[in-house]
Amino acid sequence: MMAVERHVPVRGELRFGAPLAGLTSWRVGGPAECLFRPADLEDLCRFVAAGMGPRPYTWLGLGSNVLVRDGGVRGTVILLHGTLGGIQTIGGGRVRVGAGAPCARVARTCARAGLSGASFLAGIPGTLGGALAMNAGCFGAEVWDLVESVQVLDGQGRLAWRAPAAFEVGYRRVRGLRPGEAFTGAVLRLRPGEAAAEHARIRELLARRGATQPTGASCGSVFRNPPGDHAGRLIEAAGLKGFCLGAACVSEKHANFILNTGGARAAEIEALIRHVQHTVEDRLGVRLEPEVRILGETA
Repeated sequence: MMAVERHVPVRGELRFGAPLAGLTSWRVGGPAECLFRPADLEDLCRFVAAGMGPRPYTWLGLGSNVLVRDGGVRGTVILLHGTLGGIQTIGGGRVRVGAGAPCARVARTCARAGLSGASFLAGIPGTLGGALAMNAGCFGAEVWDLVESVQVLDGQGRLAWRAPAAFEVGYRRVRGLRPGEAFTGAVLRLRPGEAAAEHARIRELLARRGATQPTGASCGSVFRNPPGDHAGRLIEAAGLKGFCLGAACVSEKHANFILNTGGARAAEIEALIRHVQHTVEDRLGVRLEPEVRILGETA
């Protein structure tokens, strides 16, 4: 049984030595020195303002774009999925969304409300907070295309709203968060639509994703697409489709996915990422940059 610190004035769950593998889509990695799942936004603000838990703070949603190394993560991992998950329509085609809300649920909620423009979010296997942090996208659209304003939490536990102009946003890149800050929510602006049509669009996009992307334990796309090309095409052209290191394998269905085929270690996945980078660069002269965030310590 993991130790639980009970004397701190928070309502959420605080654990030490908490395993993280089950909280990531690759199902690998060591424990968090400390794991905090806040009860709500007020609880999170109180935790940060009081400086509870060891630093640094690492923010985690659905764990779909991260590789946690086998040695685990020092400091405190703050888990937003299941806590900052509110989605509320507020009029004028605007929707307020918490950073812990799964993108797929945001897409479905907007469709039910007869709002158009968010259907592509159904194809993003993470939370809105993670999507904001990296400008996630698919099917030709990106999350910051929808953003009217974002809510940030600073290192003293204070909340503020900022306009997109405060950030430099590019392909899978967002700059402008100050040290110690994290996204806790956003207001999205959408267009009027028709609920049935939006649900049909979501089904169409998910069918396209199912036809082209593998199922199984992966992080989603591993590498950013280089300008004018696709990482998956380059990896396949380098002859790496199906290549494995231990139980970590480049997908036969889409080469920009690496699968944990059962019992892989994070070290095997990371080694395969580096092998793909080096091989594509050696054979094709293109340096692929990882889209996935690699966290923590080697074992």
